[in-house]
Amino acid sequence: MKPANGHLPRRKLLQGLGCLSAGLAATGAAPVADVTENVRPPDVTTNPPRQWGPGAPPSYTPDPDVVIIDRSFRDLLFSAATIHRVWDQGTWLEGPAWSSEGRYLLFSDTVTSRQYRYLWETGEVTVFRPESYHSNGNTFDYQGRQISCEHFLRRVIRWEHDGSVRVIADHYEGRPLNSPNDVVVHPDGGIWFTDPGYGDGFTEGHADEPGGEANPDGKIRWRLGEELIGEIGGNKRQADHTFRVDPSGRIEAVLTQAQLPNPNGLCFSPDHKSLYAISSGRQPGGNGHDGDQAIHVFDIQKDNTLANPRLFTNMRFQGVQMGPDGMKADIFGNLWCGAGGPLGLCGVFVFNPEGHLIGRIRLPHGVSNLTFGGPKRNWLFMCAGESLYRLQVNTQGVAPA
Repeated sequence: MKPANGHLPRRKLLQGLGCLSAGLAATGAAPVADVTENVRPPDVTTNPPRQWGPGAPPSYTPDPDVVIIDRSFRDLLFSAATIHRVWDQGTWLEGPAWSSEGRYLLFSDTVTSRQYRYLWETGEVTVFRPESYHSNGNTFDYQGRQISCEHFLRRVIRWEHDGSVRVIADHYEGRPLNSPNDVVVHPDGGIWFTDPGYGDGFTEGHADEPGGEANPDGKIRWRLGEELIGEIGGNKRQADHTFRVDPSGRIEAVLTQAQLPNPNGLCFSPDHKSLYAISSGRQPGGNGHDGDQAIHVFDIQKDNTLANPRLFTNMRFQGVQMGPDGMKADIFGNLWCGAGGPLGLCGVFVFNPEGHLIGRIRLPHGVSNLTFGGPKRNWLFMCAGESLYRLQVNTQGVAPA
């Protein structure tokens, strides 16, 4: 049900059941062998829908669900590549991150509170951590250490090389964090992360204690689950912030709730002189404030403050407000953004450095987050609902080597 404020709830917005074609109407007829330039084969948006997974028939090339809007997008593609569903046994997948040292893709299932890894050599997906405290965003720093955002414990942590865990941040100005969401690392050793309230609920974390914004009337039994873990994160949320933690451990707010409400995905430009940040929709306990569901960009000053705020893209497409979530930049400065929205529009949106939409990747679910992986960083991995997808591309992602 659409709420009175006119915004789709985040999960409903991101979870599309399929994508309706703006082109070919579904006929249900079997494709013929001699497909010409003017006849598009069935794709994920048709009825019957495109088949995925083991046993599915081979995909057409070029893939009809990799949509070229500007010819510059063609240069970023490997024409013989097709989208593949790698795995579909999750619940709500988030935070994909590539480990160069381990040669695996790490990703979170925020609902089941597990972390998984996709092994490059075998293509197998295995449980990496059976309890991740409802982790969401993940990344690897320039020393190959894993950094994760934990919703249940409302903190950002780093796994050291000896297997120990270091808490990077769990409080700001004496108050607990909300639910750290996305995290990126800078070559100077700084760790940047967003702290909205999407984990302030029992689906992906735990609600506030009675009287908190995510549990104002106290009906939610917010301590349930504590007995299984032995501890619980902060119990009353504060305002949204985007934070930076310097190498000494000092935490500072680089963006306030007023400057960027409901902060979500983060990404640096290839030269690390600009920060892209997503302002997403209303969240649990949001106290009525809404983000604009757009991507904003800021200049990073020498003292790590942000200046010259401007709109990168409003994420409106064909008259529809899309819901951006996670994003990554490639080496040419293009921004690849996962988005949810109405049937037929969900998937990945690709923008050039000037903010112009140059291409799309259509998927049967909204994309929560994505990253570039593989030994050459030329495979795009996309988390979409319960599934993980991949596509080989003709560019490389920007990330620690």
